[in-house]
Amino acid sequence: MSQNQNIVWPCSSCGQMNRIKLDRWTQHPKCGRCHEQLETAAPLAVDTKAFYNIISQSALPVLVDFWAPWCGPCRMIAPVLEQMAKEFDGKLLILKLNTDQEPHVSSQFRITGIPTMIMFKGGQESTRQSGAMPGPMMKQWIQQAL
Repeated sequence: MSQNQNIVWPCSSCGQMNRIKLDRWTQHPKCGRCHEQLETAAPLAVDTKAFYNIISQSALPVLVDFWAPWCGPCRMIAPVLEQMAKEFDGKLLILKLNTDQEPHVSSQFRITGIPTMIMFKGGQESTRQSGAMPGPMMKQWIQQAL
């Protein structure tokens, strides 16, 4: 993967989609519109449009957590995903897609239980894992999937 490739990442403040060069990913990039620092080392909640934009354009692998707010195991792994976003910053993007708000996406990917994590590479599903995992197991699964 070339360090000159771009990642398209939305600003959590204004919603602007920003192109960030991969070699600048960990240098605290700022939004081109509002100039707020982009939150790159944290899971990003996305809607359908952002989901498809990011998985189709990302130079990095993308881990998508299909979840719902009422799901206890989903809430249990949220801190684990936050830690993984920090540990794998610059190597992996982590998205969170609410299956209650985006049922057509979860239907398209045949999500039958949550939480379900799907790893995308080059816009295509490469692997998936259903069910909550403790931190060490999730880290190992991510490392194998990368």
